[in-house]
Amino acid sequence: MADVSAASQPRDAKAAGLTMSWTARIGWLLLVAYVLYAASLLDFSVERFVVGLDNAADLLARMFPPLFSRADLRDLMFRGLMESLQIAVLSSAFGIILSLPVGVLAARNLMPAWVTWPARGFIMLCRSFHPIIVAILFVKGVGFGALAGILALIVASIGFIAKLFAEAIEEISLKQVEAVRASGANFMNVLIFAVLPQVNARFIGFATYQLDSNLRNSTMVGIVGGGGIGGTLLSAFGRFDYDYVCAILIAIIAMIMVGELISQRLRALFL
Repeated sequence: MADVSAASQPRDAKAAGLTMSWTARIGWLLLVAYVLYAASLLDFSVERFVVGLDNAADLLARMFPPLFSRADLRDLMFRGLMESLQIAVLSSAFGIILSLPVGVLAARNLMPAWVTWPARGFIMLCRSFHPIIVAILFVKGVGFGALAGILALIVASIGFIAKLFAEAIEEISLKQVEAVRASGANFMNVLIFAVLPQVNARFIGFATYQLDSNLRNSTMVGIVGGGGIGGTLLSAFGRFDYDYVCAILIAIIAMIMVGELISQRLRALFL
């Protein structure tokens, strides 16, 4: 009995996934080797990391206490925060509205291939670049200001919401769609009465999440000239006003927390 149990242990361990195949071992070794190789190319060292920690400690010491006492800086920070909030709300609203038709056109169970492929290509194009890169392009196109930030975040919103909306439509039950079609309904009625009721909850979740994301990204697009608090933050860094930088960062964190609470209330209200 003891021999049988001892012989079965390696088999049980392998069945439980405690041993790796030679392919998996080689894959892990190649991954470790590439990580070491990349670290050597990027001049990463423990010494530089330790020096960075010292510099970070010095920076944090210069950031505290945060500067909230000057009225002119408070007003400047408040205007930047309000502009970031407006950028986030407007870009989310337009992005959500535009994502609806794009997501429907990209759904392969509703549309033919010659429609879905261009729609999915457009979504992929919107998702290909970070909002900061898109904001730089719009700043070059329409100039500095909030418009460039709004357009950049609209593109980001379409790339996120339209993709997930199309995937949600592709997962619906087609029985309701066929039943509504059998009644002689046109395509819009099929969408309203058969498709949207099945994806409504998920779409609201996508929209509220994108609002949170745009609220965070609206603080970044200003760094490249897209309006909002980001420009104020960059200027404070350029003047080495680290106590004012800390005040701006605290205000941004507070705004994001308030936005998260509002998003939770919206989910509870509509879902």
